[in-house]
Amino acid sequence: MSACSTIPDLISSSVNLDLDKSGNYHDDSTCNSASQTMFPFVGAKKSVLQSFAHELSSILRLNETKKILIFLCLNMFGTGLLFVWCHDTNSMALTAYTYLTLFDIFSLLTCLLSIWVRLQRPSPAYSFGYERFEVLATFATTMLCQLGALFVIKESIERVIQQPEIHTGRLLIGVMFAFMLHMFLTYSVDNKALNHVIAASSSSWLQEHTTDISESLCHWIPGLSKLLLPRINPLALIAFCGGFTLTISHVLIDSKSYYTSDTVAAVSIAFMTIGTMFPMAVYTGKILLQTTPAHMLGQLDKVLREASTLDGVLEFREEHFWTLSFGSLAGSVQVRVRRDANEQLVLAHVYNRLANVVSTLTIQIFKDDWTRASSYSIMGGGSVFPSNYTYSGPPIVPARGPSPTQDLGFISPTGSPSKQVPLSGQGHGHSHGGQGHGHSHGGHGHSHGGHKSHW
Repeated sequence: MSACSTIPDLISSSVNLDLDKSGNYHDDSTCNSASQTMFPFVGAKKSVLQSFAHELSSILRLNETKKILIFLCLNMFGTGLLFVWCHDTNSMALTAYTYLTLFDIFSLLTCLLSIWVRLQRPSPAYSFGYERFEVLATFATTMLCQLGALFVIKESIERVIQQPEIHTGRLLIGVMFAFMLHMFLTYSVDNKALNHVIAASSSSWLQEHTTDISESLCHWIPGLSKLLLPRINPLALIAFCGGFTLTISHVLIDSKSYYTSDTVAAVSIAFMTIGTMFPMAVYTGKILLQTTPAHMLGQLDKVLREASTLDGVLEFREEHFWTLSFGSLAGSVQVRVRRDANEQLVLAHVYNRLANVVSTLTIQIFKDDWTRASSYSIMGGGSVFPSNYTYSGPPIVPARGPSPTQDLGFISPTGSPSKQVPLSGQGHGHSHGGQGHGHSHGGHGHSHGGHKSHW
């Protein structure tokens, strides 16, 4: 065979087909051209900026994205203006209150990320999709807000030692502007990720203290129940409480030049910020740690108990369920079924029971393999009967025939019987029955009965 007919290591090479004018095939390919290896086409790798610009252009086609970008530009302009007023007034309390609008900027960026995640599909690198990016963005937003509050507390402690003078020229105007900007963005933008976290996380200490007041107020004014019950939006609540604290501080500074009130107001706003963001950070952090939601444990146990009663199911093993993203639960489970059970039928029934609770589910079916355990006990020399087994019946007469060591042969992987090695201390045996006497020595044996002898 010539060298041209050899097949290369990789995918076969391309063959050029030359047709003449009459349509007949004419082979002009040489041996070297036919044996060349075809390599897959590799596109040019995009830079980070090019990839970002491509993904941004894909979401800018949506009207929802354009609306969020307009709000983002408005918020960034307002936040910059507020920081300028914070520097002019030298007020730490106004700086702590301005961090709420800074939180709104990260919240709007999370909205853009949610839109991008919605357009993506699972990939080999991210088999569960990109939904966890929303969880990570929300967790980072709440943690940054708490770090900003800690910075405010640190600066306020320094001001206790040497309290600077506070200028009240634009202090009240800044409070009103920050309050309106924050409330406008809170109720104008539908941030699904943040709204889910607010609804699913536990109540903050500020919400718990205002619940009793809200119930009493709604008792006299029932129309406020839609706004104040079952609990107030924590972002709106911190805006009201922070604005009220800053207003009292402005009155004390303007009337009595009590500059320490600004430091006290800054610390109060910082603690309210930490108390509001901490439950949301805990909720998103548990999702990132792939924990099972506490409110889903009872429902999961109920579904597993119902599935365990299905025909053919013996037991569940290695059950693991965790929160994949906001409102999405993933899980994996191994199911041991009977040897005569239909695997596909059991898989369909188990999936139908669990799919209502677990959106992303992986089920592994394996049949009960009891023969392996029993053969292992026999081959290992263990007794098949339990230790407390007692035989009651006629006396057992040993069968006449070959040695038991020759009956325990098994088929080797090659298909031929393996050789038996007699155990030490078992060179010969004696058997005494009611009618005769027999001996077995290695390769021969004797049997003495009443009238017959067999060799």
